Amino acid sequence: MANRIEIGGLQVAKVLDDLVRNAIAPGTGVDADHFWRALGDIVRDLGPRNRALLQRRDELQAQIDQWYLSGAGQRANAAERKAFLLEIGYLLPEGDDFSVSTSNVDPEIAEIAGPQLVVPVDNARYALNAANARWGSLYDALYGTDVIPETEGRARSGGYNPARGAAVIAQSQQYLDQYVPLATGSYADVTSYGLSESGGRQNLVVTLQNGSTTGLAEPAQFVGYNQANGRLNAILLRHNGLHFEIQIDPNDPIGQSDPAGVKDVLMEAAVTTIQDCEDSVAAVDAEDKARVYGNWNGIMQGTLAAELVKGGKTLTRRLNSDRTYVAAAGGELPCRDAACCWCAT
Repeated sequence: MANRIEIGGLQVAKVLDDLVRNAIAPGTGVDADHFWRALGDIVRDLGPRNRALLQRRDELQAQIDQWYLSGAGQRANAAERKAFLLEIGYLLPEGDDFSVSTSNVDPEIAEIAGPQLVVPVDNARYALNAANARWGSLYDALYGTDVIPETEGRARSGGYNPARGAAVIAQSQQYLDQYVPLATGSYADVTSYGLSESGGRQNLVVTLQNGSTTGLAEPAQFVGYNQANGRLNAILLRHNGLHFEIQIDPNDPIGQSDPAGVKDVLMEAAVTTIQDCEDSVAAVDAEDKARVYGNWNGIMQGTLAAELVKGGKTLTRRLNSDRTYVAAAGGELPCRDAACCWCAT
């Protein structure tokens, strides 16, 4: 049984008090003793109402059980079952039409149609992997799955297979052609990427194998970039609110084989993640809850870390760093101005 202390009129497991006092409260401006006193007030206020609701639930369940035990429920059709549930107050008559609106909802939830992960937050490694899954390598995803068939010498087993790698790059270029197309030509024909300023905005300039230059069919799909030593090393493109990042490094083993030096294409993958404290994990006792709350606090503060052994080496998993870009229209992405760039348009 957990060691408990009395605080705020509550019996609190010491492991939970230690978590609040030493890890969660510092830096928030909320005193741990004040937190427990406020929680105690809430429990004393809502406790009787909660007990009354639980009692009402038990009463309804007993009436339903008795109805079926008497045989009436077994013989009833759908209309009779609904009438019975209305009679005992389990169902209420349909009310007038109404509407519901929301405000202050993150664009990732309100506007972007993207995959969502559900992960048990008591497992630090899983929780970190899920949080980091906002961005993923398209090259890695295509190489490691059966999207690319293993026929014609394109097997996944063993070391790096150049034939499979070439098929991965070709498939990635086809995706780019489909979702962020060039005005003329194909990404398979690109030999270099550059920038050209016009009207206070940077535009993407693409040189093709035949020596001609082109841009995007929809120039507004180019939203940001990064440079190193005066050369582009990241190009950010957007389609339906989701982003591609073309990564350029002619010194990378993959980039060396690409005429434009492209080493990878990243995509926004799991746009949001449910860090689950209930359905996918059993957080029952105080130690369970302290682990769940502690991991969530570590994610919020950016301090959570988890070690794992892979290929005989010990690795430390942490949250990926924030991604920032130079905006095509100037400034930095992401930014605080909702009308600016990241997800607003």
